[in-house]
Amino acid sequence: MNFKRGFLFTSLAIMALSAAFFAGYFLDHYLNPGEGSFPILGQSYRILRDHAYDDLPGSPVLEYGMIRGMLQAYGDPFTIFVEPVQHELETNNLQGQFGGIGVHFTRDQDGSVVLFPLPDSPALEAGLMEGDRLLRVDSLEIDSSTPLEDIQAALRGPEREKVSLTISREPDFKPKTFSVVRVNFPLPSVFWHIDPDEPRVGVIQVNVIAASTPDEIENAVSELKARQANYFVLDLRNNGGGLLSTGVDTARLFLDKGMVMQQQYRGQKVETYNVKRAGPLVDIPLVVLINHGTASAAEIIAGSLQAHGRARLVGSQTYGKDTIQLVFDLEDGSSLHVTAARWWIPDLGLPANGNGLQPDITVEEAADGPDQVLAEAVAQLLSAK
Repeated sequence: MNFKRGFLFTSLAIMALSAAFFAGYFLDHYLNPGEGSFPILGQSYRILRDHAYDDLPGSPVLEYGMIRGMLQAYGDPFTIFVEPVQHELETNNLQGQFGGIGVHFTRDQDGSVVLFPLPDSPALEAGLMEGDRLLRVDSLEIDSSTPLEDIQAALRGPEREKVSLTISREPDFKPKTFSVVRVNFPLPSVFWHIDPDEPRVGVIQVNVIAASTPDEIENAVSELKARQANYFVLDLRNNGGGLLSTGVDTARLFLDKGMVMQQQYRGQKVETYNVKRAGPLVDIPLVVLINHGTASAAEIIAGSLQAHGRARLVGSQTYGKDTIQLVFDLEDGSSLHVTAARWWIPDLGLPANGNGLQPDITVEEAADGPDQVLAEAVAQLLSAK
């Protein structure tokens, strides 16, 4: 089976394989006794239609409910049905299409939210600069306890509408306010910046495993090296996965030889994916950050680097999702995600049956305040020099 045809993990990548075997077909074929494979279902539908006091919900509500009931009986938590609106939102997220200002942010050790405008972004054009401390977004006051998700939600919104940001900036840190117009800004899969507390360390945050991820990581390392970074943190926390092929190619960036992972589809032979040649990033000092939100293709990257002794994992146990989903588009814009294969890393035997990767150094994340996981990773890098 061609490995490059877009196998996806979790609900992250969309694969346009027209498979309209439910919409319009379910009621017309399966619900008529004697004409389909589910005569009891058809009989039950007719009884409900003819005798129920209240009217039945129309299609697609009833149809969608039948599909969900079938998948519930199937019993695989990763084989799911996604309605058209949610399917479109997933596609937009994977393509990075939303009304935003093109800015990445993180917390420093003091708990301040530090901004990093993306190249050619509305934020950069409006005058925001890397290192600005965010104090306010419209009516949202920012402090060390403000959830980062709330800040992200406040920054996003309808295109062509303005959002007001109040920041403080070196050297005097006096508040300044900027008005930025949201645009349909393409969101890259990778963000990077110099650690605010340690200028020798470059932090590379991978949010989704997309087709462009390996090139983005190489570009990130190149730019960080140009800014005098000698040590690197690959942050895979809360990365739910993406393209399996890209996960393997991303791992290959950091490895010089050996096996990355194995996979098997029903009734087929085990497929093995090895390092073809030494990757361009085999020599950089590296630590990988993980947590329970690290899953699927992100676990392939973290697990293969751990299995080869290439990088230490810092954080908490990963999710443990060892299945591969194919995503079928249905004719009404909905989609069916079907578990079709399993994967594993032989040297670890993981992830399997919900058992995620174990970190080399366990550090629990705090709900707010300084990022202790990143701080421990930086300490590990500098102590190993």
